[in-house]
Amino acid sequence: MVIKRKSAIYSVIALMLCVAVYLNWSYQRGGEDGAVMQTGQTGDNKILGESQLVDKTESGEEPLETVSETEEQAAGETTAASDYFSQARLSRQQARDEAVSIFKQTSENPSADAQSKEQAEASIATMAENAVKEARIENLVVAKGFADCVTFINEEGVNVIVQKTENGLGEEDVAKIRDIVMSETDFAADVIKIIETA
Repeated sequence: MVIKRKSAIYSVIALMLCVAVYLNWSYQRGGEDGAVMQTGQTGDNKILGESQLVDKTESGEEPLETVSETEEQAAGETTAASDYFSQARLSRQQARDEAVSIFKQTSENPSADAQSKEQAEASIATMAENAVKEARIENLVVAKGFADCVTFINEEGVNVIVQKTENGLGEEDVAKIRDIVMSETDFAADVIKIIETA
């Protein structure tokens, strides 16, 4: 009984495999013979996979939409700024990961003294707290209407780098950012540096 059931299952699987191979073969064959397709009303022959020029610039007609040089330059600057902020965040994270790795090795080293282990664990905790604060500051600055920013917190103070705005950073903008940083950290205003990208 078990042998008959197994052979029935194998037969069904073999049949399904044969059907799949046949369907694949017929679709490939149909793709070669049926590659030219006629559209209903216009009678244009279309070949599947062939592209068509849409804006008619080859025939001398003006394209419907043109991009001015200033728009292209602004798009290039936005991309460059975005790349800068992405790269800065990546570099910050890599440096932090390396430092955490070193501190973990110190804290897990059986030959290290208790004071070194405590300092390493405290440094890891501080770095984790700073990472959370940096992310919060960045999110709040972006929520205030700035395009992008990156924040660096260390023992000496806080550096906030903001994407260049159309009119430049005004005193009001600097005050907004400084208030955000002061509300999220324990640093005084004189150790908070706000920098606008070039």
